[in-house]
Order: sequence, then structure tokens, then C-alpha cells
Amino acid sequence: MINKKNKNSISTQDIRRYNWYIWRLFIAGFAFFVIMILLIAFQVFGPLPSFRELENPKSDQASEIISSDKQIIGKYYIKNRSNVTYKQISPNVINALISTEDTRFYQHSGIDFQRTFSIVLYNLVGKKQGGSTITQQLALNLFSERAHNPFKRIIQKLQEWITAVKIERNYTKEEILTLYLNTVDFGAYNTYGISSAARTYFYTTPDKLTPDQAALLIGMINGPGIYSPINHPDNAKNRRNFVLRRMNEEGLLSDGQAEEYKAKPLGLTFRPIDHNEGIATYFRAVLKKEVQKILVDKSIMKPDGTTPYDLDRDGLKIYTTIDATMQQYAEEAQKEYMRTLQAQFNAHWKGISLWKSIPTFKNLLEKGKHRSDRYIALKAQGKSEEEITEDFNTPVKMNLFTWRGDIDTLMKPIDSIVYCKMMLRNALMSMDPTTGYIKAWVGGTNFEHFKYDQVKMGTRQVGSTAKPFTYAVAIENGISPCMQVANEPITIKGYGADWTPRSSQTGTIPGVITLRTALANSQNWVTAYVMNEVKPEPVAELIKKMGITSNVPPYPSICLGSFDASVFDMTGAYSAFVNEGVWTEPTYLLRIEDKNGNVLYNNSPRIVQAMNPQTAYVMTYMLKGVIQEGTGYRLRGKYGLTNPIGGKTGTTNDNSDGWFMGITPQLVTGIWTGCEDRDIHFRTTRLGEGANTALPIFAGYMKRIYANPALGIKKNVDFVPPKSGVSITLDCGAYSQQQTGTSDVDKKLDF
Repeated sequence: MINKKNKNSISTQDIRRYNWYIWRLFIAGFAFFVIMILLIAFQVFGPLPSFRELENPKSDQASEIISSDKQIIGKYYIKNRSNVTYKQISPNVINALISTEDTRFYQHSGIDFQRTFSIVLYNLVGKKQGGSTITQQLALNLFSERAHNPFKRIIQKLQEWITAVKIERNYTKEEILTLYLNTVDFGAYNTYGISSAARTYFYTTPDKLTPDQAALLIGMINGPGIYSPINHPDNAKNRRNFVLRRMNEEGLLSDGQAEEYKAKPLGLTFRPIDHNEGIATYFRAVLKKEVQKILVDKSIMKPDGTTPYDLDRDGLKIYTTIDATMQQYAEEAQKEYMRTLQAQFNAHWKGISLWKSIPTFKNLLEKGKHRSDRYIALKAQGKSEEEITEDFNTPVKMNLFTWRGDIDTLMKPIDSIVYCKMMLRNALMSMDPTTGYIKAWVGGTNFEHFKYDQVKMGTRQVGSTAKPFTYAVAIENGISPCMQVANEPITIKGYGADWTPRSSQTGTIPGVITLRTALANSQNWVTAYVMNEVKPEPVAELIKKMGITSNVPPYPSICLGSFDASVFDMTGAYSAFVNEGVWTEPTYLLRIEDKNGNVLYNNSPRIVQAMNPQTAYVMTYMLKGVIQEGTGYRLRGKYGLTNPIGGKTGTTNDNSDGWFMGITPQLVTGIWTGCEDRDIHFRTTRLGEGANTALPIFAGYMKRIYANPALGIKKNVDFVPPKSGVSITLDCGAYSQQQTGTSDVDKKLDF
């Protein structure tokens, strides 16, 4: 009995002592917690976001490139993220988010202690949720990276709590949801925010997301990698259906609706925005450099007056003249025909030794090797020339561009350089001649593999596309297109060595021909005759007035296009023929706005009266002759474009460059085709002339344009004569009568 009583007495004392220990531990823990909160609040462990930072979060925002038809054609970003307002987000997204991530969102003030302590119970009954509220997740998304060290993670969690409370005090619930959805990570291609996610995965806007689409995107939030609908479609579908079930359990979808949406396929329209993908990739690269230059040159700063804008982070809106539909048509036309042309080129060279047929080929190959990234990297590693040569002759895995899609193959690096040298390149620019607005810009064949822009950055010899400049000076001096000239060799003296142009044996029209016929059929001797009459200086001066920025020396040979120019400049120059002699600077940037819509920069293009309106109109008449009866006839005969179109083909020495400049009353388009090196080209003019290498792309482009009435480019309109009339005779029958003195009056008096 005594032992039992003592035992009971000891147990009671022990219990009281243990209870005191527990209370002391609890009090110490609570005190420690309070002290930690105070230390964090006083920023001992690092700065907390200030009120100003909460109002203006530092999360990166992509700058958007906006087309003339209000489409986002690309972005510049570190993180692909674009902000939207609460009203621009579908209620389906909000419902999916709250049902899955934070069912008591509207009841708590940033920290849901009931949720925190009951999270285990929630998981036991099947309502799988994390411990953090949406507001806490926002705090982490906006202001920190998730720490991996346990102690640092505890500190970070407490910082997150304090930040969450501050967010709740300074934002409405709608603003918190909007901030969260604008910053959350959606995985593929650096996609951040609901706007980018909606466009990337469904090619739509956030306000149009259906319940199943919203469920899929919200389901990705906790694991954008494992729930990726691209890489793990089964996981994504299961996760989507879980979100739909949670929406049903919360009364936001009926049983029937939930089952209907669960049964649907993922229904993706996956269109990632990547710097190497999408439309107008070359244009976007050129535009980026231009915008960055403007921001620096114009000293455009943020509102604080000292901080420069970061194009990749500050969410600028860049409004351009590019028409997304016309751009798509231009790229489709290029791809369609270049695939055929490359096959012609490959067949043309099949079985022929490049080393024997192209004297400079070995030198070109060596230069290509030394310019390659592989050579530069090996050199930086200290490799000798012998080691580098061995490396270039050792097969390795590589990815190559083909017109049927990229291929992975095993190839010697030196052979890959040969492959790239033998790839034809192509560039196209199309613009409105009245406004100068550029509508389509195709700078090359594949931006990922060949990044050099051939529209504005590159220049090539222009060949016969320069001939209209010489004829324009003649027309300006009152000469009629009906004037007849003997098509025979001519030598021009007085400009250095005597110059006698060559003329094709098969392409030369014998006898006396009109200037219009000479231009239409690209006759060199008649063009040289006109040059000898008007002299090189006025021609060079007109060329510069028409916007050619490259060097154009005042020598007779410029009449045949001996100078180099860009597609950008040549297209702008031809627009003056259509626009009553007025050259309007080709324009692709309209304005730049900050993320709040404040205008930072407005573009004002330059305008020059390059020639009088009558001369310009007569030149459209002459250029129509090229299509009606000359080197561009296949546009009518083969491609069926019989509406008013003018143009000029161009082929340089040895068929190194093929050009076609096409003009219509509403659109002017310039196209160039050739290899990277001028010494590599078609060996026959039949294949290498601009009528075969460039004109067909113009035909494919214009046929697509005309088939879409919404674009407003009409077939049934002609070039408009100047209001003051035309005094130069265009009727060659009447002109002949005038030259022989046989007028209607003469006929009546001749009795």
C-alpha cells in the first residue's frame, strides 16, 4: 500500500513538472517566434519590399511588338510575361485558381491560420492543397527565390508572411489575384503570366479561356514541368480533371459540366513565342537594335529621370507597321518557292566538283571555317591549327536546316560549311508606297540557322533593277518612252577607262527599238545610250534622292547596276515611282509606349520630292511594259496576274544575284535571291536570272494578297496620272507621226 501511494504521488509531481516544461517550451517558442517576427520586420535578415515596391513590383515584364492589325507578333524578354487587368481575365480562371489553391481566399487577410493547422486534415479527406495562401505565393513569386537551406527557408517563410500581410493591406482581393496571375510561371519557353500562357498554349486571350482550358493552366502552377501538356500530356489531363473536380466540389461547376469538360481532349493550339520562332524573326531582331538605339540616342529615361529602360524587362509596347497577315503570306510564298528553287540548284550542281568549277571555293571554305563558332571556340581553348583541322574532319552530331524541316545527322563540321555555302538565301520587303509603311519583312530563309538580315543589313549588286533610274532622268528631261534607238554597241568615254557594256547574244533585240521596249527587255546597249545622253552625275544624284544609302559613284556603269544596295533601300526607291515622285522613308516603327501606355517616342519619316509627278507616272507605264511584253512576262503568262502591275527583273554578272522589284498602285515589293558568297551561283542565266529566282516569290505573295479582300489591296485599280496631266507622249503611234511631221492637219492638207 505504501509503495503504491508513493508511486502515485511521484507521478503527479512529474506530470506537473512536465507540464511546466511544456509551457516554458511553448512560451520560449512563442517568444522566439515574436522576436524573429520583430527582427524580420526590422529587416535584420534582409530588406523587405517597401510600399513603393509593392505598388511597382520588380518582376520582369516582356516588351511586346504589335503589328498594324493589333496582333502581338513577338516579344523581347528575360521572362515572357505580359500584364492584364482583372477584367481581362475569365471568371473561369479565377474560379479554378481559388478552388485549387486557396478556398478561403476571400475570408483571410494574407495568412490563413485555420488552413495552416488543418492542412493535414484537408489532405486526409482528399482536398489536396498546399500550406500557402495565394497572397503568400504572390509574395514569394514577386520578391524572392525559394531558398533550399532549412534555416533560410524558415526565415524566408516568415518574410513571406509579413509581406503577405502588407500586400493584403495595400491591395484589394481583385488586385492580388491579378498580380498573382500576371507573375506565375507556366513552364515552356519562359512563359510567365496568364496572358502569355493563354497565347502560348491555346493561342487566345485570358478573357476567352473556357473552364477546361483554365483548369489545365491553373493545374500547371504547382508543377509546370511535370504537368506540362507538351511533355507530359497524361499528367496534364489528370491534373486538369482534378482542378475541374475541385471547381465542382466548390459549386462553381455542375456535375454535368464537370464530367463534360473532363471528357474533352486537351485541345492545345501550341504557339510558343521564342526569339527564333514565330513570324517576322529577322524584322524583330533589326527592330530591337533600332529601339535600343532610339532609347539611348534620345535619352529616354524612366519617370525618375535617371534610370534607362530595359527592353527585355520593362514591358514596353512597340507599335509597328507590319501587317501580320501579309507577313505570313510573304513567309509562306518564300518557303513554297525556295523549296523548289533549292531543289533546282542542288540538281544543277549534282555530280560537279565545286573545287574544280569554282576557283575560289577552297578560299571561301577556309574563310567560312575561320568565321564559324566552332573554330572560334576551339581557338579559345588553345587548340593548334592541326588539332582544329582534325576536329573539323571528325563526324559529329549536328542539326541542319532543310526546306522540309530541320534534321539531326552525323556530319563532318567542314562538310556542314559546304552545305551552308550551297544554301540559297532570299529576302523580301513589301511596303505601302504612299505612307512608306512596311507591311512585310522577310530577312532570310531561317533565323535560327542564318541570322544575318538580308533586307536592311546586307547589300548586294542590284543589276538591271537600276536601269529605271537612268530612264527616269531621261523622262525628266522630256524624252518619250516611244523614242527609238538603234540597239547596237556603244562606248562611253571621259570617265576613266573607256566603257563598252556587253549584251547577251540570245537576249539582244536587233534593229531600232523604243525606250519602253528596251527597258521591258532589259537591253544593255540602249540603256548605255541613254546614260551617255543624260550623263552619270544626274543619275547618281537621283539614286541618292530616292533613298539609296550605299555608295553610288557617278560612273556610266551604274546604269546597269554595278553598285550594291539593300532590299530595304531599293524597295523604298521604287515606291517613289508609284507615289507621284515622292520618296517617303520606309517606316517600320510607329511609336514606343511604356507599360502604362505613356508615349515615349513617335516616329516621323522623312519625305523627299525625288522627281516630278509626270516622270513618276511615265515610269510606271514603262515598268508595266516589263510585265506586259518583257522579262517579267511570266507573271502574266505563268502566274495569271494580268491586273496593272509593273516591275523590273535584275540579274548580276555570273547570275550571282537575282532580283525582282514589283510595283502595284498600293504595294511595292522588292525581292533578292542568291548564295552567301557571290562566287557560288547558278551556272546558267536560264536558272539564275531574277525572273526565275525572285519573280515567282512575288507572284505567290501577291496571289495570296489578292485572295484576301480584307487587306484592301485591289486588283482593279491602275496607277493614277498626275492631276496636272501628262505632256510626254505615251502613244507610240502618235509619237511616230509627230517625229515624221504627219499630223491630222497634215493629212487633211495633203491633197
